[in-house]
Amino acid sequence: MARDTAEAEAEMKGITFPAWLGKHYVTLAELLVRLGSFGLDLTWRIEFDEIVDPRCVEMERRSADAGIDTLTLLSLTTPFLQLIDAEARGFAEDKLVLALTEFDSSSWEVRAVDERVLSELCHHYPSAEDL
Repeated sequence: MARDTAEAEAEMKGITFPAWLGKHYVTLAELLVRLGSFGLDLTWRIEFDEIVDPRCVEMERRSADAGIDTLTLLSLTTPFLQLIDAEARGFAEDKLVLALTEFDSSSWEVRAVDERVLSELCHHYPSAEDL
C-alpha cells in the first residue's frame, strides 16, 4: 500500500495557503465542507505530529485501520479545532486521492488527483499558490 500511496502522490497537483486569514483560522472542518460532494464519500486516515486536543487522539484511533468516513471526521473536528502538524489523507476505494496537511498552525498544503478540487479551494482562498 505504501508504494501505491507514493505513486498516487506523484500524480497529485497541489496548492498551499496561509492557515490564518486575518483573525480567521481555516480549520480542517472548514476544508472538509469546502470539498463539497468530492469529499463526501472518501475514507480518511489522520496522523498528528502534535496532539493538541483529546479529539486528535480519537481521530487517530478511529482512522488507524480501515479509516474514518467524512461525516464522522467532520463531527470530530467541530467546533473549532486548531491543528499543529497534522495530515488527513482521503482515499477512494483504497486509492489516495487527496491529502490535507497543516503545518505548524500557519499554512495548509492540499494535494489532489482531481484539479477541480484545487480550483475550488483557490476560489475560496485567493492567496493560494501552486506547489
